[in-house]
Amino acid sequence: MKLTKIYWLILSFIALFSSCNPDQQDDDVILSALVLENIQYGNNEDEIFDLYLPEGRSSSKTKVIVLIHGGGWVNGDKNDMATYVDYFQSNHPDYAILNLNYTLSVAGSIPAFPNQYLDIQLALNYVTLFSEAFQILPEYGMLGRSAGAHLAMMYDYAYDAANEVKFIANIVGPSNLEDPFYTNQPNYEDRLEQLVEESQYPEDANYALLNSPIYYTNQFSSPTLMFYGKRDQIVPLSNGNDLHQALNLEDQSNIYSIYNGGHGNDWTEEERADMFNKIDNYLFTYLPID
Repeated sequence: MKLTKIYWLILSFIALFSSCNPDQQDDDVILSALVLENIQYGNNEDEIFDLYLPEGRSSSKTKVIVLIHGGGWVNGDKNDMATYVDYFQSNHPDYAILNLNYTLSVAGSIPAFPNQYLDIQLALNYVTLFSEAFQILPEYGMLGRSAGAHLAMMYDYAYDAANEVKFIANIVGPSNLEDPFYTNQPNYEDRLEQLVEESQYPEDANYALLNSPIYYTNQFSSPTLMFYGKRDQIVPLSNGNDLHQALNLEDQSNIYSIYNGGHGNDWTEEERADMFNKIDNYLFTYLPID
């Protein structure tokens, strides 16, 4: 079901009024499952999300799994996360699922950082604002893949002042943009500058450091799952090692899993089953539905 922004806002306010009006509430009513597609949470066409609302949801218990796609900050789409949507709907049907698009970077005109972190903030603020209308509890577990995992970590470690995010599942996410694996590549400096909105950072700032999650780990960082491949030619295993060490130095809960393949697409069925089993355990531990 596709809704325009204006129509959805009208529907949201109606639902919000109804949910707060004791004369219209019925404790025996069980809400049906609902899929809201392409909800506009910002002003540009990339700022949309799909929200999967489960049957029997309520604002007292229904927590949210957030999915963030990869694509090197310049490509990708929420539809790339369809496998994860299907998995969580099948195996964790009591959770809501927020599948998020964000503003893709375009060289010379649209930088990624910090705009993409702010898009995540804007989307979660939107969902939190309308949590009563959606009948969800605004507590989030965040799963990102590749660049999406980098964004999830940066958001949690540096932007989630309200501590709404309860755990991160990082699947092959860049954690250290100062890694020699990146800095030794041709055109590294030009590529980094294209990704950064320089006006949002101090003069002569170290852009790689300021956009590397390992430098933001702290005592408030959420528990973090990490999944990396030994033969990854896009995000090196050293990024997993660095993040694991940084979280351990802060005494923060984390689980670090290393698989034999590359950037995730070639992992075995056994490795993928292990990954989902660990995500399941994190859901039950850090984002339980009572």
